[in-house]
Amino acid sequence: MAPALGLGALLALLGVLAVSGGQPKVLHSLHFLSVAMSEPGLVVPQYVAVGYLDGTPFQRYDSERGRAEPQTPWMAAGAEPGYWDGQTQIHRGNQHVAITNVETLRDRYNQSGGLHMLQRVCGCDLLSNGSIHRTLRYGYDGRDFISFSLGSGSFMAADRAAQITQRRWKSEGYEALQHELAQSCVEELQKYIRCGQEALERKDPPDVHVSGKEEHGILTLSCHAYGFYPGMIGINWLKGDELRDQETEWGRIVPNSDGTFHSWARIEALPGEREQYRCRVEHTGMPEPGIFAWEPESVWNSTPVLVTVSVGTAIIIIIIIIGLIGFSVWKLRSGKRDGNGYNMATRTDTGTNRFPTGFTT
Repeated sequence: MAPALGLGALLALLGVLAVSGGQPKVLHSLHFLSVAMSEPGLVVPQYVAVGYLDGTPFQRYDSERGRAEPQTPWMAAGAEPGYWDGQTQIHRGNQHVAITNVETLRDRYNQSGGLHMLQRVCGCDLLSNGSIHRTLRYGYDGRDFISFSLGSGSFMAADRAAQITQRRWKSEGYEALQHELAQSCVEELQKYIRCGQEALERKDPPDVHVSGKEEHGILTLSCHAYGFYPGMIGINWLKGDELRDQETEWGRIVPNSDGTFHSWARIEALPGEREQYRCRVEHTGMPEPGIFAWEPESVWNSTPVLVTVSVGTAIIIIIIIIGLIGFSVWKLRSGKRDGNGYNMATRTDTGTNRFPTGFTT
């Protein structure tokens, strides 16, 4: 088994990107991540699915507990009668298909034994220009398998084994189905937004901490933002009055266990030019963008926001660590930022199964 990722790296895999200049912003997102294994692990179930609304876990299911459960107070209080029974049936159907797909792919790749995993990400983002960003991606054993391309409107196979699935899905009309699924996903997204409106509309400003480290004649300046909500933020480095985005490295916007988010941006500078650099942070919870500088002689008096993990959250983390190691669909982009974020979702509604369960490979 591959070595486990650290907590920070795992949360980054689940994060969303900050505002990217010139690109439509993600207003709201409905995400689902599922991992199916060829056999149960020592501490993890054979199948798990976690749902995210605007980057915050709100629903989970695993094959050991066998039931969909809320992960936020507003979801527990606002679900319609019969909702969780309906969601449980949907997840059980997805579980059956996913585990069957793992066995199919083991045969297709001539694998006689060992632990093998199928990862699935699908869903929608509602963008500020009114458009919908639909995603459907599968990975197997840490590698891309097949994904839906928005540009071409077709499935893209990563290798010869995936081409078998590509031909099958094309012949069964799954490509044409993606537009309908995108519309249905946004409808469900809007239902969840109404259900959790009060919690989702709160605005928690970030605590910002700037630090520096000099090594081998290079000063690395880091700007960390903690405890903000919603999870859309802009963090940029300035040299004088000039944005230095081409030289900046960004981290993902990732969730804390209390429903808030944290992120960072760093830049390399010459030690003698330290005073020219400032970090600019823009967030809806701030009355105006803040400008922050590193003061090496000062002591940061604010209390750092630590990511605390409950037992239930820890189980989810272990599951996803195993399921996502090395999977390039969700690989960390710790370099230059691009795009509008990431998109993960699966079929959800209040009991009527208008989506198919997982597609059979």
